Formats: sequence, structure tokens, C-alpha cells
Amino acid sequence: MSNNSLIEVVAGVLYNQQGEFLLSSRPIGKPYAGYWEFAGGKVETGESRLAALQREFAEELGIEITAATPWLTKIHHYEHAHVHLHFYRITANQWHGQLTAREQQSWCWQQPGNLTVAPILPANAPILAALAIPTSMSGNLNTGFHSATPQQPALQILPYQPGIATTTVVYAPASQLQQLTKQHPTANIWAICHNHEQWLQAQTAAAIIWPVSSNEDIQLLLNLLQQHPSGVPVMALLEKSSQPTAQPDWITLGVHGIIQEQ
Repeated sequence: MSNNSLIEVVAGVLYNQQGEFLLSSRPIGKPYAGYWEFAGGKVETGESRLAALQREFAEELGIEITAATPWLTKIHHYEHAHVHLHFYRITANQWHGQLTAREQQSWCWQQPGNLTVAPILPANAPILAALAIPTSMSGNLNTGFHSATPQQPALQILPYQPGIATTTVVYAPASQLQQLTKQHPTANIWAICHNHEQWLQAQTAAAIIWPVSSNEDIQLLLNLLQQHPSGVPVMALLEKSSQPTAQPDWITLGVHGIIQEQ
């Protein structure tokens, strides 16, 4: 099936001041009525994705979106439609207004990694898993990375080694991802990437780690985010030895989070 047959759809991960995100239920009369999802909808002909996102949130929830950050893209095949989903993150200061259930739907604030509503729209399961990944971590490639933020449970990821428990979150070079996935089909594996080929290989990983040690590393990552948006969260690993002239505003450019090398 060609991309031309895909329906372009936008969806927004809307945050409040407490770091919670919004889920809403699909109204009666729509496919998967009663399932919980991120608000959004189809991009109309001649409409930009941001304009579609703004229109959908106004129509569904009665609020105004002033800005949104590109995040993940997914292709999902439903029985009734094949959709190309573009997910955006909307921070608490990027929207205003009073939430209103304009389609008689329910809505609920949720904490990352602690879901309390069901059932979830099938296309959103990997998105919810991605939201549980912290946006701030520290550590190094030799020993691993960890996080501890007030809003999310602590997470530790370790370098892959034979015999490691499959319940452990591990990372490995993107070139090893296919082999490791066959050996450990249920493992949570992050992929280390340095170039375009590895970027494409890593789209089946749980997340991408992109080491940054130069301006060239920054520019290549930004080019890839623009030309080949990722379907998995991207963590920029800011190496201590790096000498870039200036760090970009990573989050607004589509990077999920930052790892500070120690």
C-alpha cells in the first residue's frame, strides 16, 4: 500500500501544570466508541498539521492550542482506515481555555506510566509506553543511564550483555538490534545510532540514543528529525567531551529527552 492511500491524522499529547497528560474517550457513533485516545483527527485538504490540531482541539474540547511540538509518527492499519499518525506534545503553557466535552465524550488526566482508564485505542499503546520514558536522564554508555524525576518512576537502562534478564531495559548498537530482537522478542531494547542507516534500523527499537559530540552530530540529527521523523522516542546523549558551538532547543525540535553524560 502506498503512502498516498494513508489518511493523514494529527493527535496531541496535552499536558497540565502537574505534568499529567489528557486522554479522552471516543464518542458514540464513531468507530471504537468508548475507547480512550489522544484528541485529534484528520488533516483536511489544504490544511497544515498544526492548523488541524488546533481545529480538532477546539471542536472536541473547546480549548485553544497556541503551539505544539512534533514528537512521534506512526502508521496504523485499522479495519476501517489506514492512518499516518503525527503525534505532537502540547505543554501546559501552549494552550488555554476551559476543557469542555463538546462531543459528550469523557476525559481524564493521566500520569506517565500509571494508566487508570481502559480500553485504549490500539494505535496508542506504543505512544503510552513512550510517554513513560523520562525526558531527563544521566549516565554514560559504559555503565548505563538512570533517571529519578518527581513525576515519573525511576528508570535504569543498562548495556546489553548475554545472560541479562529480558525484563531489564538494555541498549545496544542499532546494527545489533535485529539479531537481539530475534533472541529476546519481549526485551525492551534501545538502539544507539550515529548515522542515517542506523536511524532507519532503529525504528523497531523501544527508543533511540543519539550521542552528540560535535556540530555535525547535531545537524545530522536535526536533518533526520525533519526528513525522517521517528516512530520511537529519541534521546540526545550530550557527551562531556562535546564541543558544539551551541545546543539547540532539543525538545521543540522533536527530541523526546536529554541524557547528560557523567
